[in-house]
This record gives sequence, C-alpha cells and structure tokens, in this order.
Amino acid sequence: MAGFKLLLSQSRRLSLPHFSSSSFIPLHRSLSSDSQSLPIQPVSYAPKPKDPQLQQTQPDQSPPAAPEKPRSTLSREDLRYVKDVSNISPVSYPARVAPLPEDRSERVGEPRDAESEEMARESRRIQAESRVLRKPFRIAAEEEKVPFPLLLMPEKKKEKRAVLDLMDAIREVKANAKANFDETVEAHVRLGIDQKRSELIVRGTMALPHGAKKEVRVAVFAEGTDADEARAAGADVVGGVELIEEIASTGKVDFDRCFSTHSFMKRLYKISKILNQHGLMPNPKQGTVTKDVTKAVKEAKQGQVKFRMDKTSIVHVGIGKASLSEELLRDNIGAFMNSLLQAKPAGLKKTSKYAGYVNSFHICSTMGPGFRVSIQSLSRAADHYSKVYLNA
Repeated sequence: MAGFKLLLSQSRRLSLPHFSSSSFIPLHRSLSSDSQSLPIQPVSYAPKPKDPQLQQTQPDQSPPAAPEKPRSTLSREDLRYVKDVSNISPVSYPARVAPLPEDRSERVGEPRDAESEEMARESRRIQAESRVLRKPFRIAAEEEKVPFPLLLMPEKKKEKRAVLDLMDAIREVKANAKANFDETVEAHVRLGIDQKRSELIVRGTMALPHGAKKEVRVAVFAEGTDADEARAAGADVVGGVELIEEIASTGKVDFDRCFSTHSFMKRLYKISKILNQHGLMPNPKQGTVTKDVTKAVKEAKQGQVKFRMDKTSIVHVGIGKASLSEELLRDNIGAFMNSLLQAKPAGLKKTSKYAGYVNSFHICSTMGPGFRVSIQSLSRAADHYSKVYLNA
C-alpha cells in the first residue's frame, strides 16, 4: 500500500500540471465548441458486390419456409413405450388399373402385331387342350349346369301299414318271432294325454289270466280279521306295528309285493323312504291299498303286472310269451285294456271311453316288427274278458 502511494505521488509531480478551479472547463463544453468550428466530412464506402446466385431469385420472393413437423398426438405415457421404436417410413406403390376394353389391342378392326397374335393362338390352344382333358371326367350334374355343392337326399317313402284286427295282428307277431328264445309279446299304447299335466298320469296294475307263474312274496300290513284273511289267502309276510318297527330298524325288505289297509297308511309313512327305494310303497291308484285283502293277495300270487305312462305319453307292457296260443294272448290283451280303462284319469272328459284317450295301439315281439291294431277289435277283446273272467 505504501508503494502504491509513492508511485501515485511521483506521477502527479512529473506529468500533471497544476490546475486551478478557474482554468477547469468541462468536457462536454469543449466538445460542443469544437463541433461548431470543425465541419464533419461525409464518408462513402464502395457497394458490396452481389452474389450471382442470389441475383437469380426475385428480390421480393422470400425463401420457402421449412415444413412444420406434425405434432405428435401421443401422450407422455405413450412416448415412454415408443421412444425406442425405429421409425418406419411409409411406402407407396403405384396404382394398378385394369385395362379398359377400348385400351386393348384386340379391338375389332384394328391390326395386331405378330407377338400378340402368337400369344392369342397359344392361349386358344391351351384352352382347347384343357377342355379335351376335362371332358371324360365330367358328370351329368356339371353338364346340366347344376350348382355345386348340391346334396340331394333320397326321399324315404313311408309305407303306411294297414290297421289290422287283433287276431290277425297276433298271427303276424307269432309268425315273425323267429329268435332262438321264447320272445315276449309287447303292447305299446300311445295316449292322448299331455305329459306336462302330472295329475293325468296313467298308472296301474293288472293280473294276466295267462301270465307266467312266478313265486312272488307278498306282504300285507293289517291287524285283526284282515290279517287272518291275508294269511288264509297265502300272504308270506303279515304284520302290523311290529313289522313296521322291524323294517325301520333293519332297513331290509324281503318281499316282492306290498299291500295295506286304509287304517295302516298313516303308520306306513315312517318307512315310506325305504319302501319307495324298492318301489313297494302302497298306492290307492295302483290298487295296493284295498279293503278286499283276500282278492289282492290271490291276484298278486297269480302274477300281476305294473304299467305306467312315460314322459312321451306311451305305455309299454309285456302281455305274455310268443309260445302262447292266439286265444290266450287275446285274453291277456283284453285284461290289459280293461285295466287301462279303469286307470283313465277323471279329468279327461270325453264322450267315448277310447276317443281322446287311446290314440294308437301296437303289438310286437321282442325281436320282431310292430303291427297296429284297430280300436274296435280291442274293445271287443276287453268286453270278452269282462264276461268270461270278471262275471264268472
């Protein structure tokens, strides 16, 4: 610091004169006085030579602006996934236009060159050869110009078989039973009942007068005199409350048919689940709840057959063996028709006993064809069975 002050004092002493306050003139006044006394000379510069490339363009025309880049419509979230994807430049192909008829060189009245004439001859030759090769393999449908594919299904002619009399139908069934075992003669009845109405279901039991003799164990739920009558008729199992308790405790059933009196129906609900599993629960519609115990036991011993309408309103039942004679089979069919009429629902109101109830009746053997039977002959067979077997 001391050296700097020394240097400053020496410079003042050597170069700067002593100025008084009266001799001091401001700088801006001195400049203004000099400018008034000395004129300013104008200075001119040579013009800059013009570029010959710029001279070709018009002076008023501005250079074309660079095309603006289209703004991306992608969001910031989408750009995270496409920022590293390589750019795919669009490719355009020249449009192909089918030649019009007037553009072709094969117009009528215009000369064709040798090359086109040769190509036309070659194409005609190839078409002729292909027609010759395809001709042996053509079918009649192609020659008639039938559209392909066309499936023509053969029409099946339904042969309407005539409705036979019952005895004639039985003879046909026996003649067509040619199996190496004794075939069963079956009856199939189509009923005119709506299967959706559960209150009109047809079910029942019947005793065939010439049925197969089988050993059937019969049980009767009764007490007192009814129990004594059942034992005398040949019932295998007879009991009351003790029998119900035994079945409820063991859950075993050792009989094939079951009957009950009306007084025991309330007590049987205790074992109804067990009996229903074996199809043995007594039912008034099937005739297993009865007052005449003796008759029920004897019919069951003879061999009763159950029948029931299925979901298609058809009843299927076996009515005997093909080895039986024609008269015996007629009696069995009469017994079945009599039981079928007894099982007719009360809600089915018709004037005739068959009209609106039995639509059709067919009989057949196990391995043979079926034959339709007339309703009139069935009515006569039912009447014959009632006179001979029921009124006797």
